[in-house]
Amino acid sequence: MTETVAKPQSDLIKCQQPGVTVWFTGLSGAGKTTISCAVEHRLKSYGQKIEILDGDIVRLNLCKGLGFSKEDRDENIRRVGFVANLLTRNQVTVLVSAISPYRDVRQEVRDRIVNFVEVYVNAPLEVCEQRDVKGLYKKARAGVIKNFTGIDDPYEPPLNPEVECRTDLETLEESVSKVLAKLRELGYLGLTLGE
Repeated sequence: MTETVAKPQSDLIKCQQPGVTVWFTGLSGAGKTTISCAVEHRLKSYGQKIEILDGDIVRLNLCKGLGFSKEDRDENIRRVGFVANLLTRNQVTVLVSAISPYRDVRQEVRDRIVNFVEVYVNAPLEVCEQRDVKGLYKKARAGVIKNFTGIDDPYEPPLNPEVECRTDLETLEESVSKVLAKLRELGYLGLTLGE
């Protein structure tokens, strides 16, 4: 006769972590990568399975060869969304950090991914230009880079994001806390956080 050993409730909950895509959108320099990395650090400390899909890294590897026309940008976001969906279906928390300037393709990705949380990383253009660590805004203003979001290409802010982080008005910790609170409220963190 085989003995059945009951797993502690906390182990069962950890095994049943629901997958979710947390999509950070906003202008270049708004703080998407900074916040997503800080959220990743916190979630990993709780034992969550995490993957980060950062726009710059994905573009170099998965979307190499795409330009910056609206069609290419939309295709880039569709590819990121496809990967995020696969991971989410397999109980992974996916943190996507991508400008994703157009509402229609963000909605398309949202419709495809069952568990989706949109985080609008909101900072005024002037603030993003001041932070311009990569020098991209300077190049766009000089005409070296064409179709740059916020300068000569539009950014369409989310109308109803689950979370809005005002990175010009709040600390990194405040932004991270907002994201984690929303994930907890929606049931994506559960008891693995000691609730």
